[in-house]
Amino acid sequence: MKKIALSLIAALLAAALAGCAGTTVVVGNCTCPTGAPTAATEAPAETPAPTEAPAAADGAVRTGLAMITDLTDCTNASAEGDGQVKFDVDFAAVTLDENGVIVSCLIDSLGAAVTFNTTGAITSDVTAEVKTKNELGEAYGMKAAGSAYEWNEQAAAVAQYAVGKTVEELKTMAVDETGHADDADLATTASIYIGGYIAAIEKAAANAQDLGASAGDTLKLAIIPSLKNTAAPTDEKAGTAQLDCDVAAVTVSGGTITSCLIDSLQAKVGFDAAGTVTSDVTAGAQTKNELGEAYGMKANAGSAYEWNEQAANFSAYVTGKAAAEVAGIAVDEKTAPTDADLAAGVTIAIGGFQALIAKALG
Repeated sequence: MKKIALSLIAALLAAALAGCAGTTVVVGNCTCPTGAPTAATEAPAETPAPTEAPAAADGAVRTGLAMITDLTDCTNASAEGDGQVKFDVDFAAVTLDENGVIVSCLIDSLGAAVTFNTTGAITSDVTAEVKTKNELGEAYGMKAAGSAYEWNEQAAAVAQYAVGKTVEELKTMAVDETGHADDADLATTASIYIGGYIAAIEKAAANAQDLGASAGDTLKLAIIPSLKNTAAPTDEKAGTAQLDCDVAAVTVSGGTITSCLIDSLQAKVGFDAAGTVTSDVTAGAQTKNELGEAYGMKANAGSAYEWNEQAANFSAYVTGKAAAEVAGIAVDEKTAPTDADLAAGVTIAIGGFQALIAKALG
């Protein structure tokens, strides 16, 4: 098994050295619990991780997607420095065969922060583009800090190592009690803390659904995050640091979507005019799919379908279509669909969904 894992990692790195394209996914803070990069021992590859995970076999597979949010790195402002709300999110997309074996896997991670001072004033640029660690590539800085491999290269090695294994096999073989690589071959490339990424893979596998994909399809992951809905405190209400993050796992064959799974995160943390965090940050944040009816579209807006149902309806509608067809779906000025068939099950704005498909297939 070690020889197989080593050959898979070697093949991955060889592909990277040959010039594979950068990822289309989004996420990132340091993968270690403390945020400190660690060094590996091998010679570095020079290009970013792949953006897609092709599979060679035939047969139906289930498509899974997960994101896990950690908010525990938040701090209050003080005379010594600004406070911050820190959003750390790990993402995984997988396809699984009928036996629960991982056929393809993609991993990414996001670290975004909103900072504020002791008057509650926001001191960071919440309008700036938020990039994932895969998108950052070498700009993430692990090589600059002394590591032989950049984060995206290490995450790609973990994802490739997962292929051909069940989740239980992956958990047994890949991770030691500290959350680092336990397999000697994997550890030559992946020196980072990988416990969170294995947990994301496990969650994605648990979420996997039969949506029409086949093992030979290419798996893609697209993530679009934003901090723009963050607001400073006022006399009437507390401030809110908010991360909005739309995510899609898409499988493609010959330019046509064969399965699609969409989710969205709306993580909010309050802070007051003294720069003190006022929310419980120990519980993380649930996605809209996880919230289900608790998200409240049926109860509060009188909608016939909850958000997760509408996202699933959109995903089913675009399956079998190419990127140009999805981009060409007719919408109104609020980007709600005007196509009668789609509008019957989707009343929310779909501009963000269309952007996800464009990013995944671009």
